[in-house]
Amino acid sequence: MYRIRALASTAMPITTTDVIPLTQARANLSELADEVKAGAEKIITKNGESYVALIDADRLDYYHRLERERVHLVLLDDIEKGLADIDAGRTHDAREVLLELRRIERARAPSRVANRPARPKSAGR
Repeated sequence: MYRIRALASTAMPITTTDVIPLTQARANLSELADEVKAGAEKIITKNGESYVALIDADRLDYYHRLERERVHLVLLDDIEKGLADIDAGRTHDAREVLLELRRIERARAPSRVANRPARPKSAGR
């Protein structure tokens, strides 16, 4: 199990000063990196629209771990629901379901012969 270390609550809300055009970010990257390391998050824009975010590497790692944990929780919830379905008898034989799905697909699939494009007549015939 993952051990999630809470980051110091240095995260500040995004303000207008945290939204920076790409050209300005390029010119001031070192200064921006220091601000981000201190806890700020920056949104870099290109042509007036959000383009990328500049965040601390530790914070990015934390966000990734949180997302993995969320996925694990969703999977555990799905497992719980599946086990409840088994306990309640809401099950189907997998082989029967697969046969039924194949039957439905064959019924929906148009006949290959009927829909085959006509062959062009050759000039020599």
